[in-house]
Amino acid sequence: MIQRIQTIYLLLAFVVTGILLFFIPLWTMNNGEVFYFMQSQVYTIILGLSTSLTVFSIVSYKKRQNQFVIGRLNIVLNLILLGLFVYRSLNLSGETPAVSEKGIGMFLPVAAIVLLVLANKAIKKDEDLVKSVDRLR
Repeated sequence: MIQRIQTIYLLLAFVVTGILLFFIPLWTMNNGEVFYFMQSQVYTIILGLSTSLTVFSIVSYKKRQNQFVIGRLNIVLNLILLGLFVYRSLNLSGETPAVSEKGIGMFLPVAAIVLLVLANKAIKKDEDLVKSVDRLR
């Protein structure tokens, strides 16, 4: 399980979506207080689903096809989350009273998407290898 490169990619995606966002703020309000994802219920639900799917994908390493589908669903969830972040930043851009400074936390879903795409690519490569070996039997 851990010797496969897609597991490493999935673990890194778990770290990005499940751990780093607790410590890195999404943006800073105009009054100086930072905004974490936990302060919005929608962000918390989507990130919770994404983290759960990543863990489920790591655990289901024996079923490569299911792992691939879970990875795609996780990519879609992170794209939705990224879209919500972009919408929020464009809707409240500049020096409005709501958001003063955008943080690096808004771009962590991009890192998660890249890691999930790399994991899916490795899963597909493994699946093709297994199919080619089955043809030789």
